[in-house]
Amino acid sequence: MSEHRRRRSSSRLPDETEIPPYITRTAPTYDILTEEQIVAIEEAAEDILEGVGVEVRHAPSLNLLREAGCRVEGERVRFDRGFCRKLITENAPSEFVQHARNPAKSVRIGGNSMVLVPIYGPPFVAATDIQRRYGTLEDFNNFVRLAHMTPVLHHTGGPICEPTDVPVPKRHLDMNYGHLALSDKCFMGAVTSKERAEDTLQMCEIVFGKEFVDSNCVLSAIINLNSPLVLDETMLDAAHVYAAAGQACVITPFMIAGASSPTTIAGLSAQSLAETLAGLAILQLVRRGAPVMYGFMMMGMSMRSGSPIRYDETWKSLLIAGQLARRLGIPFRCGGSSTNSKVLDAQAGWEGSLYMMFSMLAGVNFMIHATGTLEQGLVGNFDKFIIDCDMLGAASRMMSGVDTSPAALAVSAIAEVGPAGNFLTSPHTMDRYRTAFYSPTNANGESFEQWAAGGSLDAAQRATRRRLELLAEYQQPALDAAIDEALIDFMNRRRAVLPDSFA
Repeated sequence: MSEHRRRRSSSRLPDETEIPPYITRTAPTYDILTEEQIVAIEEAAEDILEGVGVEVRHAPSLNLLREAGCRVEGERVRFDRGFCRKLITENAPSEFVQHARNPAKSVRIGGNSMVLVPIYGPPFVAATDIQRRYGTLEDFNNFVRLAHMTPVLHHTGGPICEPTDVPVPKRHLDMNYGHLALSDKCFMGAVTSKERAEDTLQMCEIVFGKEFVDSNCVLSAIINLNSPLVLDETMLDAAHVYAAAGQACVITPFMIAGASSPTTIAGLSAQSLAETLAGLAILQLVRRGAPVMYGFMMMGMSMRSGSPIRYDETWKSLLIAGQLARRLGIPFRCGGSSTNSKVLDAQAGWEGSLYMMFSMLAGVNFMIHATGTLEQGLVGNFDKFIIDCDMLGAASRMMSGVDTSPAALAVSAIAEVGPAGNFLTSPHTMDRYRTAFYSPTNANGESFEQWAAGGSLDAAQRATRRRLELLAEYQQPALDAAIDEALIDFMNRRRAVLPDSFA
């Protein structure tokens, strides 16, 4: 391919009418356990909730649980068998819509829908042309711009990287503004304090209108649990704010096998389910029908080095978690393309691709960390962000299944071409050739001679070039001037009373 043709084809973004706002999967999910095995894990989780209980370090939650008839002793809460599951299955929606600033980009979460979301929370950034360093607000904004421009991503996520040049108490304001002003896709809210969650809600009310936010989901938020068996005050403060307002919360235990959970897959699955059921039940007590997701985050621990690892134990565990979530009847969050590699090498490729593919087989509805992660999420890598999008695009087509309609079976086209003919000029081919095959934007499929003539660039170098092209072409989506002014005014008023702390 000539340089002129490469630029013309690689820089073209599909028209928005061509881009589905989320994936509708027809490919089946994979149940790794038999009915007897999955029931054994569910029963073990009930044993934990009934006999061991969980520690709830949050007075408002303890009051709700006490009023609901749970056994509360100090901060330890034990549940009657089946209490949490009944509360969730009778109230939590099986799927819901998160509304975007651009209604055409609203996403359906749950059922057979799949939403792909970028990396979440890395303190460091890197790329071929960026030595590993702490992230800045400009890095954060560039990640949002890239997520906005990337058709395969349906959501701009949350803290795609930490803007460490902004004081911690004020950081959420700049991140919220970046999501709201630089993109018109859905995003995730701040969860590091009650006040920051309230600020996020108020900024959404400025953009969407208070009445709309009161009756629709415009935010999702990760609520991490402190495994083993602890629900802490900070996370529950934020969760109460969002659940009371009808916004979506992703209840996610953080399991490290051998450290914060048993080493056995069955044991950590039972503990994870128990913690998740407790968290989900609390949110249904806050507001019946509040949208929630079953979150799963797990890794093993190398007993030689103490470092986190994600191999067969993670893949099996997330398949089990997906099966448990489907039986509970709520949307499932997991996975992504995480890797323990420090650089863009073969390890980053195979670890990330396997983790992503098993997440999809598990039936993920909301895939966080889908793009850009190195060092198990410590680094947001701009080049891997671009490369992962190619992989996600291909995998997304795989999840769409196989069309066996009469037109797709093509019997009439085969009859028209006949023996020894060719399909190159067939009307059947001409009607479909533009979308018949996946066309990655970064992967190279040229001959060796063509590749060498183009500079012999490797995947990371091509990704850097692609990233710079996208950022040069970026156009900020329109935002009403009065709304923008109101957002900036709100931020300035909040900044005036918040401390300039970096701790």
